[in-house]
Amino acid sequence: MAKDDASKRYTSKLHATTRQTAQFLLLKPALTRLLKIHVHGLSNLDGLEGAFAVFGNHSSHLDAPLILCTMPNRLSRYVATGAAGDFFFGNWVKSGAMSLFMNAFAVDRGKGGKGKRGMASQLLTDGVPILLFPEGTRSRTGSMAPFIPGVASMCISRGVPALPVALVGAYAAWPSNQKSLPSGRPEVHVVFGRPMLPHPGEIAHEFNERMRRQVLELHDTTARAYGKKTLAEYERTDALERAKQTEIGALVEDAKEHADKQEDQ
Repeated sequence: MAKDDASKRYTSKLHATTRQTAQFLLLKPALTRLLKIHVHGLSNLDGLEGAFAVFGNHSSHLDAPLILCTMPNRLSRYVATGAAGDFFFGNWVKSGAMSLFMNAFAVDRGKGGKGKRGMASQLLTDGVPILLFPEGTRSRTGSMAPFIPGVASMCISRGVPALPVALVGAYAAWPSNQKSLPSGRPEVHVVFGRPMLPHPGEIAHEFNERMRRQVLELHDTTARAYGKKTLAEYERTDALERAKQTEIGALVEDAKEHADKQEDQ
C-alpha cells in the first residue's frame, strides 16, 4: 500500500537515524541525570514487530521520553508519538523538539490546537507504530483516569497489537503542578507488559477496559514490590480529598444560609 504523503516523514530512514542519534546523545543522558530508571519486562517484546500501539498511564511530561528511550532500538526506531496539538505545536521551538526527539504528530484535543484527525489510524495503516496515552491528558492527582477507547478501536480495526506500559514513580518525580525539573534523581520504573490482542468478537469498550486493567496491574504490582505508591492508593487519596472539599463546601453553604436568615430577622 502506498504511503499517505502526511505519513512519509514518520517512515523516513534519514529522520529515524537523526532522531535515534539525538535521543542517544541528548535525551537519554538528560533522563539518566534526572532520574534513576529501572526497566522491567523487556523479554515481553521479543516477538513484537511491525505496527503496534504503545499505551500507558500518563502522569508527567517524562512519560513519552521514558518509554521511547527504554524500548529496544529495533522497536522505537519508527514509533510516532501522539502529542497535544494545543500544547506542543503552538510554536516552532516545541514542535521542532517534539518532531526531532519523539517523531511526534499533533493530536486534536478540541482546544483550538493543531492536529489532523485520523492521523494515528493512517500511521498504523502505513505500518508505523504509535504511542498514545488513552487518558487523554496527564493525571493531576497521580490516579489513573478512565481510558478513551480510541486506541482499542484502532487496534481492532487495523488488526495490530496493543503494548501496555506502566510508569511507576513518574508522577512523584514530576507532578503537573511542579514547574521545576525533578531533583535528587528520584526512582522511576518502566514496566513493559505482554502485547495484547482483542478477543474474537470483543468490542472496543471491552478491549479498552481490559487494556486499562492490565496497566493498573503492571503498575501496582511493581509499586508494591518497590515500596512505591500504587494507583489504587492515589485514587483513594483523591477520593478522600474530593469528599473533604465537598464537605467543606456544604459547611460554607450552611453558614451562608444561616447568615442570610440572621439578616432577615
